[in-house]
Amino acid sequence: MKTLLATCLCSLALALISPAQSPPPAQAPPAAGTSPAAAAQQAPATNVPPGQAAAPGQPAAQQPAAPGQPAAQQPAAPGQPGAVGQPGAPGAVTSPAPAGAESPAATAAASAPPAASPAAEPGLLGSNWLIDKFRKGGPVMWPILIVSIIALTVVIERIFWWGGRWFRRDPKRIEKVFTAIENGDTAEASRLARGSRDPVLRMIWNGLNHQHASLQGALQVAAGIEIKRAGRFLVVMDTLVTLAPLLGLLGTITGLIRSFSFLGNEELAVQAVTGGIAEALIATACGLGIAIFALIPFNFFTSRVSNLEFELQTAATNLEVMLGAQTAEREMEIAGTAPTTGKGSSL
Repeated sequence: MKTLLATCLCSLALALISPAQSPPPAQAPPAAGTSPAAAAQQAPATNVPPGQAAAPGQPAAQQPAAPGQPAAQQPAAPGQPGAVGQPGAPGAVTSPAPAGAESPAATAAASAPPAASPAAEPGLLGSNWLIDKFRKGGPVMWPILIVSIIALTVVIERIFWWGGRWFRRDPKRIEKVFTAIENGDTAEASRLARGSRDPVLRMIWNGLNHQHASLQGALQVAAGIEIKRAGRFLVVMDTLVTLAPLLGLLGTITGLIRSFSFLGNEELAVQAVTGGIAEALIATACGLGIAIFALIPFNFFTSRVSNLEFELQTAATNLEVMLGAQTAEREMEIAGTAPTTGKGSSL
């Protein structure tokens, strides 16, 4: 049980940390009027040290001029026209650009929206949706979390137990035991029932071994032990089914109290009331979810315990009837073979 509880705690912690991570920040869309190929080819300009020409195929970076000195002129790249006021490449014919004309690249750069500054990425726990909702649920979420862990542990333990009992069933051996008892061979029936893990066979073996003292009492004790094993933790599950909605209702009340306590402040009224209502709804939803999760297995396991109790009662009744019939036949045989003595009267 302790190992299963530790396993459930680790699984729940992994489930709270790993999923529901926030998506990566969206990139700014390309500016209007620019094609995707042109946007992909754009690269940030690099500063060129003074006295060096820009590499062919790359735009020349502008260096800021020192105060009181004219701006340094960069020689134009080979095959490109020089700017106004700058000498062109040797042998190239330059024509001044018309006043007021702008290049398409400059227009696209001017119309592009400013790039959004990258926001600081939140941590692993801060970006988890489940943990964020857990924090917004208020302090009542801690007892709800404990209830959910206990419910999950109990459900998993009962599933494994009933699954093992399903594989431990041996109806063929039960038939052989009853056949041997019907034939009057109780020793063979006890040998067949010995060492079995089937609860019905264990009860039969206990009754056969104590039939000379009290058959009915031995069967009742053995059946009670088997029913108690099958109904283990059902009281815990019943308590959790009732407790989880009550904790959710308590979270609803505390969230509403928090909401109404901020109504006097006009500046923070809307935000505070919204946070309190969110706390109330989250706590209620979690409490109802845990109750629904534990209610279905609880009803299923209760029905299985009822079926096992019926099987044990049926087997115990059949055993009592068979052994009672054999005892009656034995008494009749003894009574029939006993010598009869009678005293005659003489006149």
